[in-house]
Amino acid sequence: MTSHIVMSSLEQVACEDLKAFERRLTEIILSSQPTALRWRLVLVGVSVCVVVGAVYWLGYPATAQVSFLTSLWLHPWFSLSSLAMVGLFLAGVHRRVVQTSIIVNRTREVLFDFSMDCDDSGKLILKPRPATA
Repeated sequence: MTSHIVMSSLEQVACEDLKAFERRLTEIILSSQPTALRWRLVLVGVSVCVVVGAVYWLGYPATAQVSFLTSLWLHPWFSLSSLAMVGLFLAGVHRRVVQTSIIVNRTREVLFDFSMDCDDSGKLILKPRPATA
């Protein structure tokens, strides 16, 4: 009788721990999504500036006749937006853009050892335990 009660309380504690872990994981994923979206918008904005600047830079008839640095000096929009793009990548914006999927993938790798998985929003998925041979 007491072993049944002890087992039941252990299962209850494990269930509560899983629920707490799931709540925290969901909270982390939800809080990282707005940040990732902001960085995506910044990256898209700078990319559009680079493309528009490149079109004007390459379409300028004197681009082939002047030196490279003079050409860049004559097209500050392209030069500054390209510099901003390089700065963003050096600062690691490419990791911040996919931050949520990195968190989910790393969590899935850890959960695999415990016969669990999670969806993209952080909800836990319990899998049947593998049969031991």
